[in-house]
Amino acid sequence: MAGKRKTNPAGSTNSYRGDVLRVLGALKVATTDQIQRIGAPHLTFRHADKETPSKQKQARTASHTGALSDMRKHGLSENGGSTATGDSLRNLTLKGLQAASYELRRPVTEMGSTARGAGSSGASHPMAVNETVIAMLRPKPNMARLAVDPPHVQAAAQAAVDGPDGIGTIASYWTEVSLPATGTWNAPGKGGAQADIVLTAPQDGVPLLFIEVDNCHETAEELADKLEKYARFFRRKVKDTDGKERPMWRTRWSAPDTWSGDRTHPAVLLVFNRLGERNPDRTVPRLAELTRHLWQGQRQKGGHHHYDGRIPIIAAGLGNLSKYGPEGPVFLRFGRDHMQPLREAIGNPRREAADARAREEAKVRQEEYQAQVRRAAQEQAAKQAAEREARRPVCTGCGAKFADERWEAAQATDWGTPKDSHPRLCDACKQRAPAAERHAAAKQEHQEPVRRGTAQQSFQRSPHRPVCTECGAAFTDERWKATERIGWGTTQEPRPSLCGDCDRRFVTDVQQAWSDEPRHEEQGQAVPEQKAGGTWLSRFRR
Repeated sequence: MAGKRKTNPAGSTNSYRGDVLRVLGALKVATTDQIQRIGAPHLTFRHADKETPSKQKQARTASHTGALSDMRKHGLSENGGSTATGDSLRNLTLKGLQAASYELRRPVTEMGSTARGAGSSGASHPMAVNETVIAMLRPKPNMARLAVDPPHVQAAAQAAVDGPDGIGTIASYWTEVSLPATGTWNAPGKGGAQADIVLTAPQDGVPLLFIEVDNCHETAEELADKLEKYARFFRRKVKDTDGKERPMWRTRWSAPDTWSGDRTHPAVLLVFNRLGERNPDRTVPRLAELTRHLWQGQRQKGGHHHYDGRIPIIAAGLGNLSKYGPEGPVFLRFGRDHMQPLREAIGNPRREAADARAREEAKVRQEEYQAQVRRAAQEQAAKQAAEREARRPVCTGCGAKFADERWEAAQATDWGTPKDSHPRLCDACKQRAPAAERHAAAKQEHQEPVRRGTAQQSFQRSPHRPVCTECGAAFTDERWKATERIGWGTTQEPRPSLCGDCDRRFVTDVQQAWSDEPRHEEQGQAVPEQKAGGTWLSRFRR
């Protein structure tokens, strides 16, 4: 403990020194009260029972005051004058900025200046900037640190926790950031702007927001000139590391290519703090007219606007912003006639709604088309199924339709010859077919014994009934069977081309021709008249 006291005589802890580094690294200059409200908001409720506001403030800032004292001893911080109300201003040294870069996880080159001398004139503008950050940030107390505090302290802190959320963390804010229209980031040239605050909180729906704080000392024309410098910076393009030209601001900050459906420039928020003689109620309308070419979009058929290449310019009062926070309807976007929360003012709700409707209509059309395709496919499938059923074979045995497996098996062929032994029978009939065939064969063999030569005769039998070459008469069944060929092409009959009548006459005529007895007519019988065309028989009658 003695060693710690030597290193940090004021008894500060690492936690409170880290608060100081983070807050002063982002804000550059701040009071102890502001450091405490951002870094340890639970202390605001712990000492609410003190007699006077001054004692309450002294009690709740004591820890950070001690941290600043120890850091000043180590050369990390220094006093930077005082505010108009007498509060001491604190800022970091170069060594302190380097230490703060580790706390904020930022490159040292992006930490900015030390803000030395900012309190020489009361630092009214830096104080307004800090209050704007606190109003946007809305730090929530850590209830775990109030576990042993009285119930009324816990209730007050819980009310703050349940209130509207802020945007980002202290590491989401940069202050006094140069926006070079010429030159480089580290050596900006003339004609550029300097943003009071740059907010990057994509996790809270605000990828990039530039904030200008006005204590109502500047005229509308002066503010318009500053916005022209913003537009000049947004339009500037430089070569990126891949050799392609991109807007210069994209080489340092990331934001979606399209913001609310439009390829717009980053938004600029004007926060008016009622200190000067200018009335924002009169300044804002005049400023809107002077900068119309910077923010006015193109109206579309759906009633929304496109803001390609335009700057969303938004105005708000610091008092309302501190009271309601970024989720309150206290932001007026130029070109609109009603207040909105910050995210809606930055975005394009009408365009998003129109896009949502278009997507829904496209989805409905797609579903209808898909339904038509499905119906057409179902109808085609039903038609094909009906045609296939019409072609489905029927068993010749029992008349039942083939199953799909049986149909496929019956159609299988091998070199043009069906593989199936009974392609016209169903499975059940096919299984019974061998037994039926054997039974039929046995029955036929029992009823009609077949002679040895019958098979050959049946096999060699002419497919057409023969006709007699003499008389032209068709053979009778008996004559046809008698003249069939048997054995090696020979026949049972010597004259197979003659019918039975002509064959008998031929035999009779031959016998008479070779007989010595003269021919005579039998008594009471007439000699049959010779048929025409029998030329070869006539020689036997001469």
